[in-house]
Amino acid sequence: MNGVQTVTTPTPNDEAPHLPDAGAEEDGSERISVTDVNGTVARFEMAYSPPEGEKTKFGPPLSQRLPSLVFVGLALVMIAVVFAVQAGPSGSYLFRFIVEGDKGRPFSAQTLSFIVLACAIGTVLRAQMRGVIVRFDGLEARYLLAAGIPKIRRWAWTQLERVVLDDTQVMLELWNGQYERLPQVAEPKKMSELLERICASRKIRVTRLKPVGKSNR
Repeated sequence: MNGVQTVTTPTPNDEAPHLPDAGAEEDGSERISVTDVNGTVARFEMAYSPPEGEKTKFGPPLSQRLPSLVFVGLALVMIAVVFAVQAGPSGSYLFRFIVEGDKGRPFSAQTLSFIVLACAIGTVLRAQMRGVIVRFDGLEARYLLAAGIPKIRRWAWTQLERVVLDDTQVMLELWNGQYERLPQVAEPKKMSELLERICASRKIRVTRLKPVGKSNR
């Protein structure tokens, strides 16, 4: 009839069914995990990716830094000898050669020794410029040319087609078919492991070479 609203009262059979607890089975036992279904185990592998802004630097090996360190040592010995002779007896041969001989030289022995030390420190800093820096957005390789001129190369992860590595060296295969060998570092194994994890997270092919002379038995 017009103007009359019909209200339907739900019967007991129309009530919503009881929902069991999502954390347990109806019989009180623990809920079956999805990893136990059909006897399979689900494995979740977390890939590594450097946080944005973070960088890891791998410096040059000791063999590349040793000549500059020896140079610094010789410069320090030179300074020590000059100061020891100046404070020593005036009748010695070294006193006449260093102290008295400075009168006819454009630079004194003391000034010359500090110049040599400054040059030695410069070689140490220059040697430290070699190495590899792993960044969030790619790789940076630092070389020293034959004349001591620094050279820096950078590659984004998207430019890498494949990474060939072992426990001593790393070589990059670029998307255009070119190959680039990274400079030697002090911790080659650690750098190789880091690059291998990053390549796995970015779907970059990795080829790990076995040392010559070793075979699987």
